[in-house]
Amino acid sequence: MIQTDKKINLKGLTLPELQEYFVSIGEPKFRGEQIFNWMYNHLSFDFSEMQNVSKELRQKLSAVCSLQTLSLTATQDSPTTATKKYLFATHDNKKIESVVIPEKDRNTLCISTQVGCPLDCKFCATGLMGYKRNLTPGEVVDQYLLTAKEYGKENITNIVYMGMGEPLLNYETTIKSAEIFTHELTKGLSRTRITVSTAGIAPKIRELADHGLRVKLAFSLHSAFEDIRNKIMPINKKYSLKENTEALKYYAKKTKTRITFEYTMLKGLNDRDEDVKALTKLCSSLPSKINVIPFNSIKHMNPGGISAHLEPTSHENIHQFADKLRNNNITVMIRQTQGDDIAAACGQLAVKSL
Repeated sequence: MIQTDKKINLKGLTLPELQEYFVSIGEPKFRGEQIFNWMYNHLSFDFSEMQNVSKELRQKLSAVCSLQTLSLTATQDSPTTATKKYLFATHDNKKIESVVIPEKDRNTLCISTQVGCPLDCKFCATGLMGYKRNLTPGEVVDQYLLTAKEYGKENITNIVYMGMGEPLLNYETTIKSAEIFTHELTKGLSRTRITVSTAGIAPKIRELADHGLRVKLAFSLHSAFEDIRNKIMPINKKYSLKENTEALKYYAKKTKTRITFEYTMLKGLNDRDEDVKALTKLCSSLPSKINVIPFNSIKHMNPGGISAHLEPTSHENIHQFADKLRNNNITVMIRQTQGDDIAAACGQLAVKSL
């Protein structure tokens, strides 16, 4: 259990863990279910609000337990797309960001799993922050709870683990938080509305498949060629695309879900005819679809090296690229850029001062 200021932090504990805690302090097991419901369903951050819990127990819990891991320090709204960015501070004064992306039939919350990111993908601002630490389950869950409290719980329909960090390098936290989100007592979020995105940690993809959670999986592909992935995604040197492809096939078969390939379009690097051919071969080998993503500027992080020279594929060429794939019977979605005017679009999340 996480302790802050010598108090036991209950946020981020699963139902069995809460039940175990209350039994350990001489309380009935059902108290765990009550507190779980208040925290994750009713968005309660104060024991005094928990009216079906005795006043004596509420006072006892207030003295020894904490219900909050993050503080919401700022919000920023895009005047063009209504995308909303949230800046949170952790107990040790680290900064992380989350984003609500509004669409016609859904509002998706993009949450972070790490402070910064260790992977250093060349097209991503988060990698330029460096890496400080993993987030705790409570810190991941509180991004949803604090956002839902401000934005309206009923208004958040989907969650994607696509913010700062690599979710599968913080595997236990990702699993635990997803279990909390999808629990029947949390209400409103099903596994089909949860997506975990990974840059390619092949052993953890297999482990996630075996876990049985069966959330949707998005794979940050960005090139179907090993040498290009090596240049723009250093993690590919450790876990090759070939190894990851076998893991993705295993995941799709074991969970009976379709893999989403995320593909950021980079001028002259991955938008060629040979890329269409390679993508077609890859996508034809397993149940999948492609999300084509315009490259969003990371100049706000003053990048160097290859990152400083990356350019976006033109709008016209993106559509031509997608049409070529569709002609090869590949399902393709072109993701519209949202929030780039507030550095909240895909690949732009970063806090310069950690």
